[in-house]
Amino acid sequence: MGGRTLELVDLEPEIRRVGRALAGGLAAHARTPLEALDRKAMELAEHDARLRAALFRLVDVTPACRSLDDLAGHLKEYLAEVEVRPPSLDAAMRAAHTKAGRIALGAAAAGGVRHIGHRFIVGESPQAALGAIERSWRDGIGTSLDLLGEATITQPEADRYAERCRDAIDTLGRAARHWPERPALERDSVGPLSRANVSVKVTALTPLLRPEAPHVGREDAAGRLRLLLRSARRAGAHLHVDMESVDALETTEELFFSLLDEEELRPGPSAGLVLQAYLRDSPARLERILDWARSMPRDPPLVVRLVKGAYWDQEMVAARQHGWRPPVFESKADCDRNYEELTRRLLDARPLVRVAIASHNLRSVAHAVAYNRLSGSDDRDLELQVLRGLGDDLAHGLASDGLRVRSYAPVGDLVAGMAYLVRRLLENTANESFLHHWRQGTSLDELLAAP
Repeated sequence: MGGRTLELVDLEPEIRRVGRALAGGLAAHARTPLEALDRKAMELAEHDARLRAALFRLVDVTPACRSLDDLAGHLKEYLAEVEVRPPSLDAAMRAAHTKAGRIALGAAAAGGVRHIGHRFIVGESPQAALGAIERSWRDGIGTSLDLLGEATITQPEADRYAERCRDAIDTLGRAARHWPERPALERDSVGPLSRANVSVKVTALTPLLRPEAPHVGREDAAGRLRLLLRSARRAGAHLHVDMESVDALETTEELFFSLLDEEELRPGPSAGLVLQAYLRDSPARLERILDWARSMPRDPPLVVRLVKGAYWDQEMVAARQHGWRPPVFESKADCDRNYEELTRRLLDARPLVRVAIASHNLRSVAHAVAYNRLSGSDDRDLELQVLRGLGDDLAHGLASDGLRVRSYAPVGDLVAGMAYLVRRLLENTANESFLHHWRQGTSLDELLAAP
C-alpha cells in the first residue's frame, strides 16, 4: 500500500481526531493516579533527581531489611540527601528520631511499598491472580501474565522458573474456558485468538546465557522453552517471549526461531516476541523477523509486540563504561519517530504477522489506530497493550471504545519484583513522559504533535 502518501497527506489530521476521542475516553475512566505514594512527593520526584533516587532506593532495599526500625533507618538516610521535601516527608524525618517513631515510620514505609507492589503485580501466584484477570476480561481487557524472575544463577532456579511458567499456562488455560464471551478479545480477521496469554524471559530459563558463549545458554534454555511451547499448545494458550538487555537479544531470537522451526511446533502454539523501538538497529531486526515469517509461515501467525524498551538506563551505563556508542536512541523524539515507523511497517506486514502496539503515549496509540483505520483495516486487527498499574485508565478507555486491549500483568513475590518495580517507577516519573506532561496541563494539540 502507499504508506508514505497516506502518512503525509491523511495521517496527521486523523491522529489528532483519534487522539482527542481517546483522551475523552481516558478522562471518563480516570482514577486517582499514583495512589500508592504521597502525590506531592511523586510530583516533586519528577523534578528532583535526589528525591526520585531516594524513593527508588527505598523500594529496592525493603525486602532486605531485617526490621521496621531498620527500614526506617534506611528511609531517614535516603531522605537526608534530599534538599526539598514535601511536608509529609519532613514529618517522617522528625519521627525517625525516636525508636517508637522509627517503628511506626518503618511500618508505614513497608505498607507503602507493598501497596506499590500490589498496584503493579497482579498476584503472588497464577492461582492468586485469577480473580483480577477474570475481572479484567469481563471489562473487555485481556491479560498477558508475566512470571517475575530476572536472570537466574543456578540450574534449579531455572527449573523452578520453567515450572512456574508451565503452571501459569495450565492454570490460565483451565480458567479461561469458563470466562464469558468477549468477541473483541477472541477473534480477528485471521482467526481465533487465545484467551490465555503468558510472557516468559529466556534469561530466567538458563543460568548459562553469556555473550562470550551464546550457544551454551541457548542449548540449555532450549529444553525448557520447548516444554513450555508444548504446554501452551495443549492448553490453547499464547506464549510470548520477552526481550531484555542487548547482550541477550541475538541468543533469544535464535533460540525462539530455531524452536518454532521444529516440525512438531510449526502448527502451534500461538507464539510471539518483542521488538524494542529504542534500539538503533530495530528496523533491521524487524526485517529479519519478517524474513523469517515469510520463510516459515505459521497458522496462527507470529505475534510481534512493539515496545519502546525498559532497559534504557542499563544500556546507557554499560555503553559509557566501555566507551561504546549507545545501542539505544539518546533522544525521546528519535525513539518516538522510530516507534511510529516500525508501527507502520508492522501494520503493513499483516497478515504475515499479528501486531501488538504497547504504549501509554497518547500520540503513539492514536497514530497506530489512525494508520490502521486509514489503511482500510478493521479495529480488531490491531491489539493495544499497556502495563498493569501504569496504563489501567488507558486500558479501560480503549476497551470502552471497542478496541482490543491487553494488560501486561506481572505475577510473583515482592522480592522477585523489585527490579521490575524500579523500572516501572522510572517510567512513571520520567519528566518526558506523556503522563507527566498531561498532569502538568499540556494541551492535547501539543501531546498529539508529531515527534
